[in-house]
Amino acid sequence: MTPDELHTQVCAKPELIAATVAFRDGTPVVLRPLAAGDVQMLGDYFLSLTAETRRRYGPHPFDRKTAEQICSSVDLTDTLRMLAIIHGDGGERVIAYFILILGIRDDDALRYAQLGIPLDARTDCTLAPSVADEYQSKGLGSLVMRHLLDVARKLGRKRMVLWGGTQATNDRAIHFYHKHGFHTVGQFEEPPGFNNYDMILSL
Repeated sequence: MTPDELHTQVCAKPELIAATVAFRDGTPVVLRPLAAGDVQMLGDYFLSLTAETRRRYGPHPFDRKTAEQICSSVDLTDTLRMLAIIHGDGGERVIAYFILILGIRDDDALRYAQLGIPLDARTDCTLAPSVADEYQSKGLGSLVMRHLLDVARKLGRKRMVLWGGTQATNDRAIHFYHKHGFHTVGQFEEPPGFNNYDMILSL
């Protein structure tokens, strides 16, 4: 099956890229694409994040309105939004939310071009990950990341970049990306006075 054929099937049946993984203690974690019916869980997740975590992660606002907008327009054609979900006494709960764009955003493409690294929207992809505060540095990010990297490869992606780079002061994130094979290729200020790194991974 070609990557394009797989992508077509995933758009029709998102469960094809779902998986169940586990923490070291055996606690299962379901990884699956966001669905229209996830608005309550996603909104709860957004509101659970601390101000520090929200400050580090900026693709969009973290409120119920945004959760409603995202869930009302789920489209796997160019964007995969992957949830990590655990089951507890209160039911299902989102503990991580990773965005994988099957393509390249214009501002990222421009910065990389200035670095002499032309990106290709047909074969490159863009990542924006987030993890619930109480699960950071506990291996959850790596569980989701390994699955997403496998999905990206199967969908024919050759390289992965970070959405808007990562803040130079975010040591935890930088360590995480290096651990998974990303390389720092440049830096930029956005907004002025705030340094960020551009990082890329060959898949």
